[in-house]
Formats: sequence, C-alpha cells, structure tokens
Amino acid sequence: MTVIDIDQHLVEYRGLWEDHVDPARREDAIGMVDDAAGNTWITWRGERLGLAEVQVPGDTATIGERHVRALRGEAPDRRYDDALPRDYWDPGTRRDHLRALEVDEAVLFPNYGLLWERRLSGDLPALLTNMRAWNRWCATVAADGQGLLHPVLHCTLRDLDWLAEELGAAARAGVRLAMVAPALVDGKPLSHHDLDRAWAMFVAHGISPVFHVADQPRPFADAWYTDRPEAFVPVIESVFLWTAAALACTDLIVNGVLERHPDLRLGVVELSAIWVPMYLLMLDGGVEFTSKLNGFPPSELPMRPSEYFRRQVRVSSFSYELPEHLRSQLGGADLLMACSDYPHSEGTATPVRDYAATGRFGVTPEQAPGLFGGNAAFLLGR
Repeated sequence: MTVIDIDQHLVEYRGLWEDHVDPARREDAIGMVDDAAGNTWITWRGERLGLAEVQVPGDTATIGERHVRALRGEAPDRRYDDALPRDYWDPGTRRDHLRALEVDEAVLFPNYGLLWERRLSGDLPALLTNMRAWNRWCATVAADGQGLLHPVLHCTLRDLDWLAEELGAAARAGVRLAMVAPALVDGKPLSHHDLDRAWAMFVAHGISPVFHVADQPRPFADAWYTDRPEAFVPVIESVFLWTAAALACTDLIVNGVLERHPDLRLGVVELSAIWVPMYLLMLDGGVEFTSKLNGFPPSELPMRPSEYFRRQVRVSSFSYELPEHLRSQLGGADLLMACSDYPHSEGTATPVRDYAATGRFGVTPEQAPGLFGGNAAFLLGR
C-alpha cells in the first residue's frame, strides 16, 4: 500500500517571499535578516517574527536555550545557512528523502508560515501578499514532487475574490490542500452565510481545507495569554491545542455547512486526536440537550452531528496517542491519519516504526491502511 505522511514541513528558503511576491508589493515581503552575532531572524518591516533555526526530530530540549542565547545577542553554534540540511527546504531532495523516512508520499505544510498570520492580520494586503508568495512556491513544489509531495496552500477567508484566484491557480497546479485558520473571519463564524461561497469554491476546485497548529487568530481573549513577550509558544495555546479546531468543526456541523456541502472534506492536523472520542459524544449530546431545552434545533440536520464529522473530517494522530486505541473508542470509525511532523523537534524521522512500537496498540500499514494512507488520500480527493 501507499504510505502517506499527513504532516511534514518544508522550510522556506532564504528569499522565498521576496522571490514570489508581486513586484509592486516587495516592501511587504517577509524576509530573513542576520543580526550582528550571526543569528538569523524571520522579519517583516523590521519587526522580528521569530528565530530561524534548524530543528532536529526528537530534540526539543535545546530549542529554548538557543532562543534565549539569541535574544541575549550571543552567536549561534553554527550559522543558519550552514546548518540547514538540503532536504529541509529543497523539494526535489525531500522527494528523494522519503525513502529514508519509510513513507511513499508526504503532505508539506509551511514552516515559518506558522509564525505570522496573526501578527500580519492588521494589514490585510500584506497578509495576502505573503500568503500568495508561499502559494506560488507550492506550484513549484508540486511539480518537483512528481506526485509524491503535496504542498499545502496558506489561505484566509477574509477576501473571497482573492481566495478564488488562489484556489483556481492551485487547482491548475495540482495542489489539493489549503491551511485555513479555525477562527472567526472579521467577526463572523465560519458558518456565516457570507462565507458559504468559500466552502463552495473549495469543493468546486477539489481542494480540502485543513486546520493546523499556527499563530492564528486566537480562540480566547488576549488577556488569557500571560506569557512573556519573547515566549515562542504560549502555555494556553499548548494546553488547549485542539480547542479552536473543535470549535470550528462544531460551528460548521451544527449550523449546516457540512450538510449543504457533502463533498467538502476537512482535515485537522497537528492539533492532537485524543479529544475526538469525547468531543463526538459531547457534540451529539449537546445538540440534543439544547434542542430539547430550547424547543428547536440550531438547524435542521437529517443526520446526527457526529455523523457529519465521521463522513467528512479526518484527524492526524501521533503514535504516542495510540490511534488504534482511539479507533476503538470511536466505535471502529476510521478517521485518523499517521504523521511525523518532520523535521520539527517534536516530530520523528521514523514514523512507521514508531506506530509499530506502541505495545499492544502497535500497528503497521498493512493492519491499518486508513491510518497510514487511506484517510490522507481522502483529503487529497482520491
């Protein structure tokens, strides 16, 4: 069978945004700038968005130390460009590296693109400019990947004419996935009738929207995020990793979007999976209870809410979440997808072996074809 890794990342090379933005918007391009000590920073209009660094799967412990040293103005152990492996950023090399990772195909999310959507949200033209730069690069990645690499667009629903252009160009290039924020769109829920055109366009172009961990518009008020300004990831965001995706799925289901668009396929990636069994119980129970209490349902749905989730949503599950155990808690429903998060520090370079090495819940591609490829293929429109 074909093993598809639903979550890898392709590091943006130095100069990617400048190379792919419209020339008239070049001043809005995100860039990489070296400080006097030799540390490389992701910047926008002179503002630091984050440290550019080379992560190694399984080595999370040293990241914080490197960040603190860079903030103190100390020199890195190795300069960024010297330390960055070619397969981290070059699509052809990544394609050839899949064999070493023991997978056949890989879905590629942006890397530094996870840092800046919320930070740029106050300037919509700049946000769209830099998203489009990545999206143009996706066409090259898809071509160089020769059917084995599946780059993920970076999109917003804040400008539907812009979205139509992005999805049309992507479909022509063979790109089949798009990362969108599980968040309000200028104060409107994802189910708002003004956004129904967006969901129809995803279906028409054969592109599946995907929720993925990133610094996007937040599900909670900013006052809850009490970390120091230099913190890389807020504690609240980590503890409630899944909350925004669950909220967005609930909105799309109970307000009828998935009923109106039965061919819409939705992915949830790197936002954990252990919440899904309890969530589906609460989803059905909450809708049933409030419908009785209020005397009317939120919308007329011919199926139970959880049935829409099972029909149209697929969720990535790390090996340590024991996806086979989760599947039993889901009544045998085949919804989960294997992932490596390569080359991130919390990821792995041996995903297939990791899933097999979880004791009595160990599983192989032959035993779980949906987990290791079938459900990812579903999102890819196969």
